[in-house]
Amino acid sequence: MTLQEKLEELRRRNAQAEAGGGGERRARQHAEGKLSARERLELLFDEGTFEELDRLVEHRCQDFGMPEQRVPGDGVVSGYGRINARPAYAFAQDFTIFGGSLSEANAAKICKVMDLAMKVGAPVVGLNDSGGARIQEGVASLAGYADIFLRNTLASGVIPQISAVMGPCAGGAVYSPAITDFILMVEKSSYMFVTGPDVIKTVMHEEVTKEELGGPLTHNSTSGVAHFITRDDPDCLALIRELLSFMPQNNREDPPRLDSNDPVDRRDEALQALVPTESDQPYDIKDIIHRVVDEGYFLEVHEHFAKNLVVGFARLGGQSVGIVANQPAVLAGCLDINASDKGARFVRFCDAFNIPLITFEDVPGFLPGTQQEFGGIIRHGAKLLYAFAEATVPKITVITRKAYGGAYCVMSSKHIRTDINYAYPTAEIAVMGPEGAVNIVYRRELQKTENSEKLRREKVEEFRARFANPYIAAERGWVDAIIEPRDTRPKLIAALRALDTKRDTNPPKKHGNIPL
Repeated sequence: MTLQEKLEELRRRNAQAEAGGGGERRARQHAEGKLSARERLELLFDEGTFEELDRLVEHRCQDFGMPEQRVPGDGVVSGYGRINARPAYAFAQDFTIFGGSLSEANAAKICKVMDLAMKVGAPVVGLNDSGGARIQEGVASLAGYADIFLRNTLASGVIPQISAVMGPCAGGAVYSPAITDFILMVEKSSYMFVTGPDVIKTVMHEEVTKEELGGPLTHNSTSGVAHFITRDDPDCLALIRELLSFMPQNNREDPPRLDSNDPVDRRDEALQALVPTESDQPYDIKDIIHRVVDEGYFLEVHEHFAKNLVVGFARLGGQSVGIVANQPAVLAGCLDINASDKGARFVRFCDAFNIPLITFEDVPGFLPGTQQEFGGIIRHGAKLLYAFAEATVPKITVITRKAYGGAYCVMSSKHIRTDINYAYPTAEIAVMGPEGAVNIVYRRELQKTENSEKLRREKVEEFRARFANPYIAAERGWVDAIIEPRDTRPKLIAALRALDTKRDTNPPKKHGNIPL
């Protein structure tokens, strides 16, 4: 073969790879509101920076007529480039080729990209759009999934891993996104489930649609499997870029710091009246968050799941921070099973990647009831406690109002190695609320007294005067300072800068045994 012939063969194969499953299948993809794998990668990476790997890889299956169907790339596009001017690796399953099904060959492509990301210490992004394991390859395709799962596990806490479900993701395929740090889903085009509606109907005699079973709304609001729901493919890819901007490249680096036009000493008078003095009155904790952080921008994570706890990313003085906050507007801010899981997962991510934690606390306790107890609220609540106690990043807590019982301890209290603890003058730190405390402490006395209601009111007011304030905790040093709400932003930024060189460690061990 002459040089010219070799060049022509290279061009032919490259063109075949670029074409994917062909124009008709790409048109079908577009008609469904979905971009092609290559179009998605073009939007994900900075313009002109994506370098493809293994473009000419083909499957090696010799069964079921597969030898006649060989397409360069074999259903996945993989490579590296830059996102926000920083190195990143990615793979995008190509539904136009064999339905994006996973083969031995394209699993090897995905594993290669993940191995490279680990070696250089850069994030990896997976764009999932696949019909599942390639049936014709049998156990070889299953082995490919297991190879990917292993790398997801080993990379966890070492490099950020983000998964976007941009089409079908079913069966064993769901466990790769499940191990990664964040999952994004796209309205009307993505779904994920272990067992599909047809099997459920046959085995369980239950009627359910794909959307109801594993659509974006289901996984964002009910199961908590996914963290974000997006309008379309471009919106999803833009959100991945935004999400990565808050993160370091790996667990040995600090998050990037950006310039901010928001003054670090900005005081906000509106904060003075945001928290009601009455402890039973609701308010939106996000109003405080937006007024405190840079430019008022807060990227909420898990927005539609366990709304009684708010978590997400923001910046203070240009520094990336993770925020965890009780939400008094939902369930009075009580912690429950789902909120505990949500918070623990987020806290552990921030700790793994050196992102300081800011906690806004207004919690009356753990949600009572048989459903919570039978569901294991003790075990789940312990996850959040474990996560905060284990975290070695800078930790700062602001008690805005109620901090009652065991929930006070759990929400990043001074006793579990939180560095700086502030409280508003409206803070109430006690074993429980005044009403409940009086009913227990003075139960016998109230039973014997004729005018028990009057005595109860007197005792409640006495209890409120003694404990419905932050001064006893401040006297003990468990609250470092009582601050006016208007000063929240400058106080937090000053504390972050004071903790900038913080170094803390946990006892040497293989790993802890978090109560999963």
